[in-house]
Amino acid sequence: MSPGAELAPSERAPGLLLGDGVELPDDVEIGGHVVVHAGTRIGAGARLQDGCVIGKPVALGSRSSAAGGGNPGPAAIGAGTTVGAGAVVVAGATIGAGCVIADQAHVRERTDIGDESVVGRGASVENDVRVGARVRMQTGAYVTAWSLVEDDVFIAPGAILTNDPTAGRRPADVELRGATLRRECRIGAAAVLLPGVEVGAGAFVAAGAVVTRDVPPGALVMGVPARVVS
Repeated sequence: MSPGAELAPSERAPGLLLGDGVELPDDVEIGGHVVVHAGTRIGAGARLQDGCVIGKPVALGSRSSAAGGGNPGPAAIGAGTTVGAGAVVVAGATIGAGCVIADQAHVRERTDIGDESVVGRGASVENDVRVGARVRMQTGAYVTAWSLVEDDVFIAPGAILTNDPTAGRRPADVELRGATLRRECRIGAAAVLLPGVEVGAGAFVAAGAVVTRDVPPGALVMGVPARVVS
């Protein structure tokens, strides 16, 4: 444990709760009533704003399909990353350097977010997601489990990625498959991507579109269902 973490919590910030073995450099900025669970690694110069929770233990329902059980290892927050007020980063999530996890956002276990990416206010990134570098995910976006988001992707407010083609009636032999968003593609506001679709590099999904099939690289698609228009 770093010298900073050995201080009594009251000497670092009001209401701070630190678990055992937390790595907390002296220059980390901490708001009020922050909770950092055991084993969490916080990078130099990070900012943990009021009421955020880092390394929250996994809580799964009795019928959850999330793989890996309830002990995914500690959370890690990169150097210079900001975790906003009321945000939750679950144990086993890894956040890169220079990121912003905005107020009330939620990042689940075994998810990896690349450097300089933004997870917007109230956005939700589910388990087992890979997010590249410099991704911009806006307010209220939902990235479902087992999705892949490559570098420099833009996801507008309220966009939804899905992974269950049966809407909760999935037989045991049907896999959950999230979407794949290739480099520099853009997903418009309130667009919905059905399970397993791939949006090609540089493609643009218009606002409100419902994507039911793969989108070619560089294409513009719009409508319900989405169709290529250019």
